[in-house]
Amino acid sequence: MSPSLLADPATLPAADVAPAPGVEPVSEDGRWVSEEAYWREYYFVSDIHYEWNNGRLEEKPVSDYETYLVYRWFMLLLEHFLTSHPIARTVALEMGFRLPLPQGVVIRKPDLGVVRNDNPQPLLPHDCSYHGVFDLCIEALSDRERRGSERDTVVKKAEYAAGGVSEYVILHREPAQQAFYTLGPDGVYVPIAPTDGLICSRVLPGFRFRRQDLCRRPLHASLRDDPVYAHFVLPHWRQAEQRADAEAQRADVEARRADDEARRANDQARRADEAVRRAAAEAAARADAERRAAAAEAALAQLRAERTGRSDTKD
Repeated sequence: MSPSLLADPATLPAADVAPAPGVEPVSEDGRWVSEEAYWREYYFVSDIHYEWNNGRLEEKPVSDYETYLVYRWFMLLLEHFLTSHPIARTVALEMGFRLPLPQGVVIRKPDLGVVRNDNPQPLLPHDCSYHGVFDLCIEALSDRERRGSERDTVVKKAEYAAGGVSEYVILHREPAQQAFYTLGPDGVYVPIAPTDGLICSRVLPGFRFRRQDLCRRPLHASLRDDPVYAHFVLPHWRQAEQRADAEAQRADVEARRADDEARRANDQARRADEAVRRAAAEAAARADAERRAAAAEAALAQLRAERTGRSDTKD
């Protein structure tokens, strides 16, 4: 039976599985049902989310709030990366995918799935389940029960590797419970070795993070100035800030240049005023000298006249 038909709500009859008002839904975890019945009656149930393991229903466990915060920080970081590097798409909202494995068929609903743009099976706008194999699966670990924890850390790890999921990330509030795997050439997951203290994805080249940041959870807006994240977290903001800084620097240079020109103009005006004052002083000095010379000549002429008069009297 085609899973694409089974997961298409337009082709499925509505299943009356909603509990009566005020009645808590009863878990059917462990119940044996056919794959067709799972797609028709359990896949779209919203009160209790089920996966399907080769004929048996498995209820998805719930993570605690702090683990959710780790998951949310990681998801938002991934959204920042895919906004600046749109090489893949993400899906959540309990979207499942079908894995035909040697030991049987499983239908899993990862907490977050990533489909690269070059995946042979594209993610279509109206898909209610993914009809291919995710390139990256992320699970927020629930450790309330050992069975739920082992499902993510052991069972799904083996299933995702066998199904060809290239990378698998397990998130948890405790760093010791976190895991980051990449598919080796032998089809077995190996831990992603940190590079300079960073976890770097091969499925999403350029996507990287510090493990300690998953628990620290710094504000994403602050990461745009962090050299680890600056190339994909709000790069347009940083570029706009850099442009604004450059414009401010240019404005400062222009203002300093205008100030320098104003000072030069003031200096020139002051020198011109000083030249005018010097010319006026020199003109006044010349006029005074001319007056003194004229007075001296007049006095000399008078003296000569007086001497001439005395000589005439004696004669």
